[in-house]
Amino acid sequence: MIARTFRAAAAAVVLGATAATAATVGQPAPAFTAQDVHGRTVSLADFKGTPVVLEWINPGCPFVRKHYDSANMQATQKDALAKGAVWLAINSTATTSRDHLSPAAMAQWMQQQGAAATATLMDTDGRIGRAYGARVTPHMYVIDAQGTLVYAGAIDSIPSARASDIARATNHVRQALAEVVAGQPVSTPTTQPYGCTIKYADG
Repeated sequence: MIARTFRAAAAAVVLGATAATAATVGQPAPAFTAQDVHGRTVSLADFKGTPVVLEWINPGCPFVRKHYDSANMQATQKDALAKGAVWLAINSTATTSRDHLSPAAMAQWMQQQGAAATATLMDTDGRIGRAYGARVTPHMYVIDAQGTLVYAGAIDSIPSARASDIARATNHVRQALAEVVAGQPVSTPTTQPYGCTIKYADG
């Protein structure tokens, strides 16, 4: 049953990877404002002059759980914060989806996981996700201090739901952010994202 779930999720990767994205690497990152899980208003403009990592998240996805259950996502978050970046986790799951979590439940899950995200944003109408062309969870983006989108794609180089693959994979987010902080161009600006298809609201 688990294997079938992973195969179904993997099939979603192909759909996500072939869809056109709205945001373009090398161009200004789309502006947005949303409520976080605590009801606070958060805008991308709040972090002008600071690198920002965007993580699309759905706790019901086995690929998300791979990176959280292994603490890989939390370690990547902490590494980003140590480099002076901001980390915004974004949940674009529609309220009609069985994977939907209320803001309170999402906040509790992140706390239980020991997540180090700066904020967790609710995007139930999907406007932010669609603006960025986010297709799967986790779909990752890195924005430099000048507000330019410099990376879009997978968290790492091995598209599987197996935690055992993490140690031998290249963490694209860590690599991109390290290059941004060092003032270098991102050597791998785009990769094929993998994960579970985002359950967007209709329309």
